[in-house]
Amino acid sequence: MGRWSREELETEFDLYKGRALRAATSGDWRAWADQFTEDATYIEHHFGTFGGREAIYRWIQSTMSEWPNKEMTFFPVDWHVIDEDRGWVIFKVQNRFGDPGDGSVHQEYNISILHYAGQGLWSYEEDIYNPAKMGEMVMQYLAHKKALSADDEKPAEPR
Repeated sequence: MGRWSREELETEFDLYKGRALRAATSGDWRAWADQFTEDATYIEHHFGTFGGREAIYRWIQSTMSEWPNKEMTFFPVDWHVIDEDRGWVIFKVQNRFGDPGDGSVHQEYNISILHYAGQGLWSYEEDIYNPAKMGEMVMQYLAHKKALSADDEKPAEPR
């Protein structure tokens, strides 16, 4: 048996997902960052490695407050696995932009690795993805949103 129960790891992972949703929809990433230990390590393959809760907070708050990142407001998890013997949670998450106005979905996934430290805190996260594919999805979303906006500005066709 591991240091933590599967139930505790599942519960904390559910809280992690809820904090991400609240942060993305409110724009306030403090509670999300506060779920990491003071000495946590966060590896983000495009932005770099961040050491400590405050560095994680400064990075995520700044990055997710910038356009177009602030339009990424949903992070649905497709699947997850738990290694309860070691305290790891590995999952596939979609980085999804809000509805551009026509109900279309614009997202790209990453695989994330979390390590649980106990007492509701995570000591490690690593996000693994293809930055080129993520950039391509962002560009497609922006082009689609612009096209929808241009369609809204066109005068109505006479009947």
